[in-house]
Amino acid sequence: MSNEEVLKAVFPLLEGVDLASCMEVCKQWHEVAQDDYLWKCLCAKQWPSICKRASPPAMTYYKLFQTFYKRQHRRTLLPPRLSFSDLEFYIDIWMEGKVIFSEVVPGPLLQSGIKNPPPRICDMLKFHLEGPEYKMTLSVIPRFTVPLTQTASVSVLVGRKDSNKVACIINKSIFDYVDHTAYRALAYDYLDFSPVYPFVAGIRAWISLLFVDDGRDGIIEVFGIEMDFCDAANSEKEVLWLLDMLDWK
Repeated sequence: MSNEEVLKAVFPLLEGVDLASCMEVCKQWHEVAQDDYLWKCLCAKQWPSICKRASPPAMTYYKLFQTFYKRQHRRTLLPPRLSFSDLEFYIDIWMEGKVIFSEVVPGPLLQSGIKNPPPRICDMLKFHLEGPEYKMTLSVIPRFTVPLTQTASVSVLVGRKDSNKVACIINKSIFDYVDHTAYRALAYDYLDFSPVYPFVAGIRAWISLLFVDDGRDGIIEVFGIEMDFCDAANSEKEVLWLLDMLDWK
């Protein structure tokens, strides 16, 4: 069974929010997930009568779902109480239980991102890094290699300098999907929020290994790390508010 056949079997089982997140993973996932039949089925669950119309709606079913499902009015956020200068990130990556990357990353360094991507990166990854979507990226120096036959996992903690507290962002998640089209290996975990926010849940932190061809089959050469919270935060201000809401210890 091909990757596309697997996706076409799995995507109809997802809820709309998760299917929309899948569209952000890579080009292939986007093309499969934007099939309007999938969105028609989701619309039929929410508004069965809309699919009984004699003529289809003027907009696509994807646009219909996106427009009306749990529609929220965007509000102007107050200035966040945190800044990246208040934060430092503790990133550890293992391969088969052995640490291959372990760094304390100052917030401003992750905020500033990768300034000079290597010349050998693929066009799709270059387009992604230069795109307008908010993301936090870090150059990996020295680079490290990962055999795709071995299991790599990651943990990310974040510390606050103002209170000396620490929160967990990702806890030993496995890089279980390698996108050979966009040259990214992805892992995610669900964020743990403070009990002060009992109704906030289901938001994921995503982390990616950015790589280039090593020249050897089955081995990737990692030049960068990317982290984002695209489920809920798409700007620096939103990311800082999200981090402020974590369960700090």
